[in-house]
Amino acid sequence: MSNAMYDKIWHQTQEDLSSMLDKESQRKVEPQSNRAFIFQTLATCYIRYVQVFRSLEGVYDQMVHPQKRALVRKVLDGVMGRILELKHEMVDLELSEYHYFDDILQDLKLAPQQLDIPIPKYFLKEKLEVIKGREKILAQILADSGLDSSTLKRSVKPIPFEEALKIIQISERARQGRLRALFMKQIFLQEFRAKQARLLSEKTADEGAAALQIQKVWRGFYQSKKIEREREEEMIFLGMNPPPQFNQLSAAILQAETVSRLRSELQFKHEESYREAVVTIKDALKAAEGPDIKESLQDQIRQWFIECRNLTGTFPDFPNVEEGGSAIIFSNKTPQQVIADIIASQDEEDKTKKNKKKKGKKAKKEKEKKVTKEKSKEEDKEWRMAPSLFLDEMEEGNNTYKDMWKNKDESWNFPQEYDPELIKEEKRKELESEIRVQVDELMRQELKNLKIAVNREKEIPSKSGKKKEGKKKNAEKKGRKGKTGTKNKDLTADRTIESLYKELVEEGLLIRSLKVNLSDYIGEYSYLGTSLRQVSIEPMPSLLDVRQLITLYGVLPLGSASVHEKAPLVKSLLLAGPSGVGKKMLVHAICTETGANLFNLSAANIAGKYPGKSGLQMMLHVVFKVAQQLQPSVVWIGDAEKTFYKKVPNAERKMEPKRLKKQLPKILKLLKPHDRILIVGTTQRPFDAELQSFCKAYQKIILIPRPDYASRYVLWKEIIQRNGGVITDALNISCLAKVTDGFTQGHVVQVVADVLTDRRVRQQAHKPLVAVEFLATLTSMDPVYQEEEESFKDWYAKTPLGKKRALALTGGNTKKDKDKRKEKKKGKKNK
Repeated sequence: MSNAMYDKIWHQTQEDLSSMLDKESQRKVEPQSNRAFIFQTLATCYIRYVQVFRSLEGVYDQMVHPQKRALVRKVLDGVMGRILELKHEMVDLELSEYHYFDDILQDLKLAPQQLDIPIPKYFLKEKLEVIKGREKILAQILADSGLDSSTLKRSVKPIPFEEALKIIQISERARQGRLRALFMKQIFLQEFRAKQARLLSEKTADEGAAALQIQKVWRGFYQSKKIEREREEEMIFLGMNPPPQFNQLSAAILQAETVSRLRSELQFKHEESYREAVVTIKDALKAAEGPDIKESLQDQIRQWFIECRNLTGTFPDFPNVEEGGSAIIFSNKTPQQVIADIIASQDEEDKTKKNKKKKGKKAKKEKEKKVTKEKSKEEDKEWRMAPSLFLDEMEEGNNTYKDMWKNKDESWNFPQEYDPELIKEEKRKELESEIRVQVDELMRQELKNLKIAVNREKEIPSKSGKKKEGKKKNAEKKGRKGKTGTKNKDLTADRTIESLYKELVEEGLLIRSLKVNLSDYIGEYSYLGTSLRQVSIEPMPSLLDVRQLITLYGVLPLGSASVHEKAPLVKSLLLAGPSGVGKKMLVHAICTETGANLFNLSAANIAGKYPGKSGLQMMLHVVFKVAQQLQPSVVWIGDAEKTFYKKVPNAERKMEPKRLKKQLPKILKLLKPHDRILIVGTTQRPFDAELQSFCKAYQKIILIPRPDYASRYVLWKEIIQRNGGVITDALNISCLAKVTDGFTQGHVVQVVADVLTDRRVRQQAHKPLVAVEFLATLTSMDPVYQEEEESFKDWYAKTPLGKKRALALTGGNTKKDKDKRKEKKKGKKNK
């Protein structure tokens, strides 16, 4: 698409965003009490923002104008953060991590695919060189230490000479037997044809009957082929079969890819020229307009001195650097307005002194009234939209768009390069603030001289005392800092990050993540979620619901630093589910999509490493120091239930699986919003852990189920095609999806890999794939039985969110239940 087309999409998206912001401002005022209506409004708002986010992400990725891209990026991060805020609001309201929007999508006339949240490409594009450099260093360290799995040669077991000779003899005899069988078959066919020819030559052939027979066969064959072709065309027309060459890349797609690649190169060139222009234009402004700005500022401040002297009889106090200097006095105000403010402030001070005595008596009565009012409000509290940290940012971006870009004539800027006039406006303000600092220093000295010369005022001697007191306070503060600093002492202050990085790689604590995209986690939407919940049946989430949660809680916050600082903070995730549902794959996908480092602190991996308490403290210090320096980072704890075992098995006691039990909560407390570090635990036996401490360590718990029929159907189709299989009418995918109920994604991938060998892929031209081939391999695998699935559901119902959800479904009130428990405990203590 052209630059004009992307501009058009941007303008339409900004209009949608401005209408959303207007509705948001109305919702702040309007309180609601109906929970169903509240969820409808939140869900509609969420879906609208997702649509805006999808459009803005495409615009930011392909737009080449550097100044427009800066504004789009600001709004894009704001929308991303607002989506996360709305998600947390819906979780608090529905007491469930999974939400279903079937009815709302139907009202808005949107397809379920439009709910999919895209991962912004700038997460990787803007730090591609850093990621490549880090991968080279990691590969070099692994190669030098001999830990690289790709360079390791497979060990070949030696075979005795006699056994090898016997194997060769067996294979040679088998080859000779196959050749002899083929030769004998050819001889038999030759003899059979000669015999048939002799028998036919004895009979007299009727040419008319022979021609009629040939016509019948040919017409039947031709008609059957014609019917097959028409049936195929009908199925394609109805959308039940893909068109021919559906899986092949069209010329238009290939051309679009080349255009997008060229646009990204053009983006880079425009960004570089923009950075250079910012420096040159600022220097030119400083040389041309700097002296004039300095003079005008000095004249303005001098006029303020004189006017204040005439009105109040004394010269004013000049604001300190910490307060902002003269910028506070003259912020968007003329000297006359400043003088009027001074007079008004003096009048207000006189009034406040008189009213203080009267207010003191009324204060007690008002406090008592407030207490009673607050109690009544808490009882009849209505829901209001929670305050957002991203709305101001979006409104600011939207106002900038309206003022600057909405009606701007860009007919002169066909290549979409930077606008020099906008740079001049921005840099003029920066230049003014820099010059103001210098002018303030000069004017402070001038004010001192004026006070001494005109009013004969001497400098107050008590200032020295204040300075001494200030020094004492600073010394005390430093002493306090020193004391607190000993608690968070840097154990590796004398070492570089490179050496710590190398040590972690050699110890196997920092590992290479697999190149897996989140889109490779294949599944289908749950189309009956809303209708099942209306009948009070809790639906099992689909695989795409899981993927969306990983995007919201893992990928988006880690990818953007500004979003991570302001959005609701998620420090830790727990992925729970049976073996083979893709828990480890999701961990690697988070690292791939955000370019994050992957640290492995699984109980089996840290066994025997850094022994003792001091060793454990050093290990965690090094891991989190490197993770903070090389953000974003993911700390993966595999088999997370082992850290919180109820009872450690005898076979695992030497491994010390509970080493991190006490340290993990402390680490979570130390993580702050600016630390883009996510702790991800994976478990297939969560019921073996102590529930209370387990749930405290992991902030968000995501239960991953086995795939449903729709997901299995899509999965079989996609995995077979990725492994080189061709899907024909002979292969019944629906049959495979029904038969494999209870099997996981891991089972499907393994079965397809076992069946579709190189030899079988080559045979597909004359021997198409059949469902029976896959079923034979499945018989040797154990599915996820219903009892195991029920145990996961029962365990999740005991988690904090699961308990709240169960109480809400039964009509219970969590606050009342807590109060009753407290009263019971107090009664027991009194007894």
